Amino acid sequence: MDWYPLYNSLRIALISTVIIFFAGIAAAYYVARLPRVLKGVLDVLFTLPLVLPPTVVGYLLLLVLGPRRVVGAWALQAFGVRLTMTWYSAIFACVVVAFPLMYRTARGAFESFDETLADAGRTLGRSNTWIFWRVRMPCCKQGILAGTVLAFARALGEYGATSMVAGYTPGRTATISTTVYQLWRTNDDALAFKWVVVNLTISAVVLLA
Repeated sequence: MDWYPLYNSLRIALISTVIIFFAGIAAAYYVARLPRVLKGVLDVLFTLPLVLPPTVVGYLLLLVLGPRRVVGAWALQAFGVRLTMTWYSAIFACVVVAFPLMYRTARGAFESFDETLADAGRTLGRSNTWIFWRVRMPCCKQGILAGTVLAFARALGEYGATSMVAGYTPGRTATISTTVYQLWRTNDDALAFKWVVVNLTISAVVLLA
């Protein structure tokens, strides 16, 4: 049994989760402080990938990252880096698809935070950065932890957008999800079921923890 899909899925999910963690917290923190109309517009923009079909998200990513598109052509010409059909292409897909889970959960946590605690810190001469990391984050840790876990689990099981931007190449871009689909297509149900069990086990352990 080739374990590359497990290794590839875990590294993609972990890298994506790190990006989503900081991007989601930053977006949630600043959006929560904006005027209502602007907050509503950004809310729709950041949450949209959650309700769009993953294949639509993948198609939109291809319009941006494809080798003949603006960003993709620039990366290829300037750095010789191809942004599609590589293992790290799946990171773009996972970040976009799983970001709304972190954003929504973190924003809910920040909006429920008691601002009088931050005001008390300011009266003691503490900076906003100190208050954010030493007061706000610890008070909101349950919501942020939940968002991080959900984002990781979603990134681990992502298929639709990943299959479009990274494709399926054994030993190069294969993930657990794309491997299950390819094994099902070739009528290898026994091996496909083993990968399903692996994915279920990891997801259950992460959610339980």
